[in-house]
Amino acid sequence: MGSSNDMPAPHPTRHWLPAAAAVAVAAWGANQFTALATVYRARTDWSALSLAAMFSVYLLGLVPGLLLGGPAADRYGRRQTVRGALGLSAAASVLLALGDEPSVYAARLGTGFAAGLVFLAGTTWLRELSGPEVPPEDGARRAMYATGTGFAAGALVSGVIAEWLPGPMALPGLAHALGCLLVLRATRRLPETAPGRCAPQHHTAAVRHPRFRYVVLPASPAVLGAATVAYVVLPPLVADRVPGYAPLFSGLVAALTLTAGVVAQPFAARLDDADSARATLTAMATVIAGLLLGALAAAHDSVGLVVAAAVVLGTGYGLTLGAGLHEVERLTPGRTARPGGPTSASLYQSTTSSGFLTPLLLAGTSGHASYPALLAGMAAVGLLCLAVTAAHSRRHLPGPEHRHPAPAGRGKSEDASVQSGPTPPRSRRRWAE
Repeated sequence: MGSSNDMPAPHPTRHWLPAAAAVAVAAWGANQFTALATVYRARTDWSALSLAAMFSVYLLGLVPGLLLGGPAADRYGRRQTVRGALGLSAAASVLLALGDEPSVYAARLGTGFAAGLVFLAGTTWLRELSGPEVPPEDGARRAMYATGTGFAAGALVSGVIAEWLPGPMALPGLAHALGCLLVLRATRRLPETAPGRCAPQHHTAAVRHPRFRYVVLPASPAVLGAATVAYVVLPPLVADRVPGYAPLFSGLVAALTLTAGVVAQPFAARLDDADSARATLTAMATVIAGLLLGALAAAHDSVGLVVAAAVVLGTGYGLTLGAGLHEVERLTPGRTARPGGPTSASLYQSTTSSGFLTPLLLAGTSGHASYPALLAGMAAVGLLCLAVTAAHSRRHLPGPEHRHPAPAGRGKSEDASVQSGPTPPRSRRRWAE
């Protein structure tokens, strides 16, 4: 018999809800720095380069978390991995609340590692807790919406707290830590779906395929590069146009960008074509258009153009992510595997994470060129990458046996999860057509 103070176990049909909350709160922590950077800029003497480095150091924690999240979930169980990562995320947010420069760097590193673990193990746990009666695409969609909601909420909640409540450098981090503790309590009675099993087969063949090098890889930095330009680079450039509301504006732009990305991801399924790179080319063209619109916004110091650029860049982010994941899924043969180690999807997400370096690169070169010129230069680089992908659009196609992968099962579940959400389901339902 359990102790009297134990929470009752969630109803079996609702087991996935606390797991979705775990994914969302990890994403919240990952994106709370977006609004806080505006507060640091106003209240400290930290340079723009230092702030960009604080943002980008998240990458140094995220990539190991992504690569280790799947194997850890298989070895130690989904529940233990996710709950341990949430504890780390809470501790990192408490460290963030201290507000000094070394603490912020350390907090961003810890937050990134915790987020990487949850984005792999948590989305897998969520889908498995959804139950066998739930179609795989529905479980994947739940994970996608949980991740997107958390990212948007992280920026928006932190922006609101920093704008209207006292202690803007401390309270957002403490609020997130409290959210982690609440979710830890909510998940403590959830069942384990893979209790310490031996690591299943993990697929990495996709990243060695020529199509990955010539179609997927050229577009991968644009995934998070588009998002970070939209909500990290552009809002500070027009902060003088929203005096007194810069943190809130930054949070709103981030939420708008990420919402556009979530809404756009199902359309990547509609554009997906096994015989060409149509979806990737459309996505890259959208990102290039967003960069040019961002350059125009920076040149004219226009709040309205920043908002418009955020919508276009967010759409490009969602389309590029979805297109890349469908390519990786198609390049992952069911018979080529090795035990343990990272999956093709986690390795793909590691390449997309290079986009987190964009604010740092722009801040480091802003002394040599204006932001409109730098953003236009990024668009030019994007055109070159698009040309490479277009030249190989119909080359290196996978064999017919890999054109339509089998439905995701437990053994492949980690291969369908990424930082901003799982593989957008290739549903034949009306909403995806």
